[in-house]
Amino acid sequence: EDHTIDLSVLGKISETALTRETEIRLTDAGLPNTFVPGRNLVFLTMAAALAYRRGLDVVVGGMCETDFSGYPDCRDDTIKALQVAVSLGMGQRFTFETPLMWLDKAQTWQLASDLGGDALVEVVAEYSHTCYLGDRSKRFDWGYGCGTCPACELRAAGYGRWRQASGGA
Repeated sequence: EDHTIDLSVLGKISETALTRETEIRLTDAGLPNTFVPGRNLVFLTMAAALAYRRGLDVVVGGMCETDFSGYPDCRDDTIKALQVAVSLGMGQRFTFETPLMWLDKAQTWQLASDLGGDALVEVVAEYSHTCYLGDRSKRFDWGYGCGTCPACELRAAGYGRWRQASGGA
């Protein structure tokens, strides 16, 4: 059974380009102002709490340290440390799987193709979303987005490299 959990509280405690109407820019800390502090920590902790309730011990996250915006909560060390903390805090050993951690975006598209062919590539393009502006009005080969924010540029470039390497258009 799917669950939807309201985590809008993140928007109430952070002032970022993902939670406020503001231009995307680099901050003095060297991070894009799209960084929502603690977002992935909250996501994984909530997922682990649900997994605990269901008697599960593996949580899968789509974090990537290879070609990303530098967010500290996407780093492998952060995820490993959180795995330990959550396991200790819930009294159960959890494994946080991050199958995309060391893949660039082109390799991620290749993985989708390897696992499910064109059908899975289409599912990823249609149902996943990375646009910082939340734009779902424009559909590109690589999915929905504004096409110009840093997340869309990364995704589009990775898709293009994958298509070129796989002999596609």
